[in-house]
Amino acid sequence: MIDVPVPVNETAPLAANVAEHRLEVIVDGDRRLERILSLLAGAIRSIDLIMYIFEHDEAGTRILDAMTAAARRGVRVRAVIDSFGSSDIADSIFAPLREAGGSVTFFSRHWRSSYLIRNHQKLLLIDGNIAVTGGFNIADPYLSSQGTRCWFDLGIIVRGPSIARMVAWFEEIHDYTVNHDGKLLMLRRLIREWPIDAGPVTWLVGGPTQRLSPWARAVRADLEKARQLDMAMAYFSPGQGMLRRLGRVARNGRARFMMAAKSDNPATIGASRLLYGYLLRKRAQIWEYLPCRLHMKLIVIDDVVYIGTANFDMRSLFVNVEVMLRVADAGFATQMRDFIAAQEGDCDVITPASHKARAGWLTRLRWTLAWFVVGVADYTVSRRLNFGLAETDPDTEV
Repeated sequence: MIDVPVPVNETAPLAANVAEHRLEVIVDGDRRLERILSLLAGAIRSIDLIMYIFEHDEAGTRILDAMTAAARRGVRVRAVIDSFGSSDIADSIFAPLREAGGSVTFFSRHWRSSYLIRNHQKLLLIDGNIAVTGGFNIADPYLSSQGTRCWFDLGIIVRGPSIARMVAWFEEIHDYTVNHDGKLLMLRRLIREWPIDAGPVTWLVGGPTQRLSPWARAVRADLEKARQLDMAMAYFSPGQGMLRRLGRVARNGRARFMMAAKSDNPATIGASRLLYGYLLRKRAQIWEYLPCRLHMKLIVIDDVVYIGTANFDMRSLFVNVEVMLRVADAGFATQMRDFIAAQEGDCDVITPASHKARAGWLTRLRWTLAWFVVGVADYTVSRRLNFGLAETDPDTEV
């Protein structure tokens, strides 16, 4: 395997002004870290953070130090961190932040009925008027741009009136985690009662629901009459209902999917590949991103863009607590669609013939097992179960 630098593809800024909002998309990992540190350093009143993975590595240490410095200058600092996603981190590393007046609370710390439900959100709020979200966690691979083992991801910085909804959402999640952690019915009610509006800039959430969660219902509605679909998705293993909707767009219009060829979770690649045959029969375009691990969660449906923390798999559609930003704006949609199109040169284009050549019966069996496992097991569990699936197939390595 040749060690190549990760292309950042940020020659032109990905930014837009939409309905009194300023949107700025950050692709480069080093740049994301710089912007986060700058925002933390400039905080005056409050810093609120929700994070699935928080590592005690270089990036995590720099961010934690910036949060601690903010607390020492009188900024209210609160963090909600998922206990399973961040299971390797010692609680003691947050002692200086707590001593400075900040608070850190772990989501679902103890075994109970809600333990298998993960807080998969990544959300940073600064002074109640700036929000940062995307697929990235607080760890070196997500916040750097060097080498083939980092994650190719997006972050989006949002300024505008809709941030008030995220401020209220953080208060609900923080209160739930501190005072009601493990009360599944209460968590379900928070998700179920989240409003789905049709505004140009809308925040949507997901979580443990008996039916599709609010963000997934919004996507389903946008797919009903869609003519164009572009999706860059790290983990892709939807159920039959959503898969049929995707196939209908591919058959009646155009659908393009950029999937992962590399991951630290090979089972998720197998689960995605199980569904390629159906999509290819519907004339969908499928690419697999080669230079490094794809971790993006980006969907463009006609003139609507979704960016956030949710994968297009069963856990993100039904189980995990997620946050997604929906932007209805033709100009922004064109930018993000063009961004995906620009990655084609770094992808292996999957054809019906190439897919059939690698889909022997034993491989298909492994893909099927992977699909079932990633549908129920947390990502930190399923990444240990690869069913003999390598990180990449030998013929797709670069």
